[in-house]
Amino acid sequence: MMYDIIIIGSGLGGLECGAILSKEGYNVCVLEKNANFGGCFQSYKRKSHLLDTGIHYVGSLDDGQIMNQYFRYFGIMDKLKLRRLDTNAFDEIHYHGRTYNFAIGHQNFVDTLAAQFPDQRQNLMRYVESIKEVGDLISLNNLKNGVIANEGMRFFCTSAAGLIEQTISNADLQAVLAGSALLYGGVRNESNFYVHGMINNSYIESAYRFVDGSQQASNLLIDVIRANGGTVRNSSEVTRIVVADNHVSGVVVNGEEFIEAKNVISNVHPSQTLKILDKCHCIKNAYYTRINSLPNTYGIFSLFMAMKPGTVPYFNHNIYLHGNNDVWYDRQNYQGQTTNCMISCQASEKGNGFADIVSVLTPMYMSEVEKWIGTQPEQRGDEYREFKARKVEQILAFMREQGYDFSNSIEEIFTTSPLSYLNYTATVDGSAYGVIKNYKCPQVGFVSTRTKLGNLFYTGQNLNVHGALGVTITAALTCADFVGEDYLAKKIAKA
Repeated sequence: MMYDIIIIGSGLGGLECGAILSKEGYNVCVLEKNANFGGCFQSYKRKSHLLDTGIHYVGSLDDGQIMNQYFRYFGIMDKLKLRRLDTNAFDEIHYHGRTYNFAIGHQNFVDTLAAQFPDQRQNLMRYVESIKEVGDLISLNNLKNGVIANEGMRFFCTSAAGLIEQTISNADLQAVLAGSALLYGGVRNESNFYVHGMINNSYIESAYRFVDGSQQASNLLIDVIRANGGTVRNSSEVTRIVVADNHVSGVVVNGEEFIEAKNVISNVHPSQTLKILDKCHCIKNAYYTRINSLPNTYGIFSLFMAMKPGTVPYFNHNIYLHGNNDVWYDRQNYQGQTTNCMISCQASEKGNGFADIVSVLTPMYMSEVEKWIGTQPEQRGDEYREFKARKVEQILAFMREQGYDFSNSIEEIFTTSPLSYLNYTATVDGSAYGVIKNYKCPQVGFVSTRTKLGNLFYTGQNLNVHGALGVTITAALTCADFVGEDYLAKKIAKA
């Protein structure tokens, strides 16, 4: 059969496009190369433990906030199992031997930090106004007016570190406000204020964890697609995008099955998309060169600590450890040492007040693991296992230095590296957050939802902003190419 739209990849962006377009009457087919659906929104089991791949908390989920509105439009909001993080400390930033709390609510955020930096209250208010201005670009009011996202180029052209330093005169507070830069692959000399503001504003509005795994969101979106007559398939790798007469005619799955389609949306990295796209006159060599040369953010080494039952109380906030180190990351000076990390607790209905899984994330560049590129998961050999064991000890030692010692409570340890992202999400360089959005040359990092092939489209974190919020907005923008922005925005607003 011929589908109206084939969507390559079942990450959040692909599933959201499938949900939107199937709700609008299109016959869609989502194709996932792996056995598990969901991309970074998938959960998987190791022994009896459920591990979340890449989503540790989501913002703007209170009633009337933007992610809540999108999830209501999809029809999944009331079915999600969620836990709101601590109002007065959803994030703890540890820096220079002190702890600073990020609080939910813009005024609460200011008041909480101003208690430790009283002379910075007015500066904090200016900072919060700036991030609110970014957040307002995708507000519910804009949706009501038929606009998915207002243009924010001046924020794309503004350095995140630079604006913080211009607004805040205290050096420690400057570092604290950038203390969660790990969330967006923050680099001092690259990161723009649009990404910083959009993500931080979302969490300050409200911050939630998924209870018993983020996979539930993926499963619910798949249910929506199938209920609307759509198809979602796993173990179906798109190995070729077929072009005939400068028009995509369909895709080849697993090297043999041809599936015909009127349109194709790729939720995988643009450069990976171009690798499987038939050559055609519509797309010039300069475009291939540009897309393939786009720099990508660093990857993540994830350490999952399965705790002995009843030994570690569940903590309903996230912890960012920096010690005396720069809160920003610098690829030029990266030596493979653990200097910063984020600690997060997975929420479960079965924990009885205690943690089952505590995860630790720390930046890692592909250069550390490049010798194992091309190997398959669970088949990388003893040298790789020894490398990961050394990395685990390095991370645990850093945590102990900062006063966090879980040694006597750990039952088992599981790990993933940028190679996991490379294998399971097809991200270039094992990048956790896709294409870098550099404030010095913002146009270079922009990838349009449309290509020069009239019926090939992109979606996903590489186009706008990563994370649940950025990917959701981008999915809506991709779907607006089919149904119209004014129509779709107002329909989402009325949900």
